[in-house]
Amino acid sequence: MPPSQGSAHPFRLLGVYAALLAVIYALVFFTGDHSPSAKLGIDLQGGTRVTLTARTPDGNKPSQESLKKAQEIIESRVNGLGVSGSEVVIDGDNLVITVPGEDSQQARALATTAKLYIRPVLFATEPQAGGAAPPATGTAPPGGTAPTETPVPGESTPPAEGATPPADGATTPAPQSRVFPAQAPPTPTPPPGGLTTQQQQAKEIADAKALRQSTDQQVQQVALAAMDCTKPDPLTGNDDPALPLVTCSQDGTEVFLLGPSRIDGQEIADATSGLNSQQARHEVNLEFKSAGADAWSKLTGEYVNKRVAFVLDSKVVSAPQVQQGPQLGGRTSISGSFTADSAAELANTLKYGSLPLSFQTSEAETVSATLGLSSLKAGLLAGAVGLIAVLLYCLLVYRMLGLLAGFSLIAAGVAVYGIIVLLGRWIGFTLDLAGIAGLIIGIGLTADSFVVFFERIKDEMREGRSFRSAVPRGWQRAQRTNLSGKTVSLIASVVLYLLAAGQVKGFAFTLGVTTVLDVIVLYLVTAPLLMLASRSPFWAKPSVNGLGSVQQIARERGQARSKEMSR
Repeated sequence: MPPSQGSAHPFRLLGVYAALLAVIYALVFFTGDHSPSAKLGIDLQGGTRVTLTARTPDGNKPSQESLKKAQEIIESRVNGLGVSGSEVVIDGDNLVITVPGEDSQQARALATTAKLYIRPVLFATEPQAGGAAPPATGTAPPGGTAPTETPVPGESTPPAEGATPPADGATTPAPQSRVFPAQAPPTPTPPPGGLTTQQQQAKEIADAKALRQSTDQQVQQVALAAMDCTKPDPLTGNDDPALPLVTCSQDGTEVFLLGPSRIDGQEIADATSGLNSQQARHEVNLEFKSAGADAWSKLTGEYVNKRVAFVLDSKVVSAPQVQQGPQLGGRTSISGSFTADSAAELANTLKYGSLPLSFQTSEAETVSATLGLSSLKAGLLAGAVGLIAVLLYCLLVYRMLGLLAGFSLIAAGVAVYGIIVLLGRWIGFTLDLAGIAGLIIGIGLTADSFVVFFERIKDEMREGRSFRSAVPRGWQRAQRTNLSGKTVSLIASVVLYLLAAGQVKGFAFTLGVTTVLDVIVLYLVTAPLLMLASRSPFWAKPSVNGLGSVQQIARERGQARSKEMSR
């Protein structure tokens, strides 16, 4: 049986693996934060726990069905961002999200309600401190001019017919720096005693809707003048898309009067993030379903050279000007002050849909490691002891060939660690104790591949072949067995990852990674090393490879055959 294709070039295969290691560790040391340490999970380094309280428009308790749906969506967002090791649990009427590390902002971002609406911009201006009326820097309301009863900013209003002009020497009042007549914002009345938390929340939402979603122009004027972008918004995720809306931009730099929603976020078919190379900014790219694509084309056709706003949870994420219209194809992008991470988070949030409830953060705390570094050290010690035991067994049974197995194990371990570090940077993978167990088992399965290979070599030598000819033939037989075993292990890892939850996913993920890497090490390291050893007179010595007893059996069988033939 001829040797397998590629086994005649062992140095070339070893060079490929060395280049692979060089690429992995070049990425480790020269990209990201340049730190060669892996991200640890909650059980090893602690994390941040954020408790979210549901807010319903009517103030009633959220249903368990709604909470379970919100839990599923948030878990999908966690998986979409690759934040391994996170936990999302229902605690009474609350959701509790725990993420590794001390950044509570990530947990809050996962709980974004994600109710997206696209609304036309009727007016936009800069907010004023202290609730003062906005200055005249915004866009004119629909129609291109301000309402007839409203003075144009920066100009004095001519006196009405029949009005008495000011007397000589009297000072004409300076025009007010506001787009609407001066009106004092309504004084909030203190809630009557005895209101429950749910009733108070319902009252806040109802008051905000009455003021900021009124169709009365006078009330809209008051809402614009009173809008304070620095305060928490009780309307977050609870605005009525069929009504106008007075709101702020996410960064608090603009106040908007928006028309009723023209496109619902439910019409989004897909959302991705990317870098716009022409404008050097990160964007979120949206693809609409058929009905949303038609509505987008109609909206852009109506608002050429005007602004439309992408409103996420009652805040304006972006309000670009329509340069040309109508825009066909059902695709658009959201631009803003995004970083790569924030754009990816928003795209992930929109992709998996809006939550059935809106939430507010009621508590955020740092939690200590449930197992701690002592457990990490114990796990690593167990792995080291197991590795040493495997190496001693290989040396005892296979003599110097056990050194080749040990070298392959070390090569596999080095590659696995570098990959784990990179996955922590790229997809947020965190290594917990269950993941360490998966790594140890995976590297143990790598040792099984060596045993199968060595035993196939023994089988060939029992048939009377030399060590040099037994190695390529043994490899040809062993690789089929190994590939079958690795395929079964990989399938089990994938199924376990898809069906399991929590830390079991980390175990399945690391087991799958090491299984794939085992095959690579087997082809690029183990097989080439044994091919080289088979061509060396030193490694062919029975005292070195430990195959003397096998060769003796082959000689005895040969002698027995000769005697039978001589009879």
